[in-house]
Amino acid sequence: MKIDPQLLEFAKSMRHTATDAEHFMWQLLRAKRFMNLKFRRQHVIKPYIVDFYCHEIGLVIELDGSQHGTDETKEYDAERTKFLEALGLTVVRYWNHDVLRRMDVVLEDLWQRCFELKSKITSP
Repeated sequence: MKIDPQLLEFAKSMRHTATDAEHFMWQLLRAKRFMNLKFRRQHVIKPYIVDFYCHEIGLVIELDGSQHGTDETKEYDAERTKFLEALGLTVVRYWNHDVLRRMDVVLEDLWQRCFELKSKITSP
């Protein structure tokens, strides 16, 4: 399935305008630094662009700022999560302020989720 070139270009531009939280998280995930897993950032899963994606374990990581607290955005995020989960993906969300101020808690949760997903893949 061919991906819309405009969507790819938008994803690329988003990599250059990352939030502080996205930049910080990317420094921890890039180059297989976290659990030896390969993550992509601003990855297109048509029709969406997800913040971080690990194909190996089917994990999507979304970092949410305060704009995700509105009823309208919560509804959109829920629909988006439902769509991604229907593809067999696991979606985890972290608040930007937690990434920036409580990274130890975020990484502990992320490690647990990745461990569980890796275990499902490797178990017979």
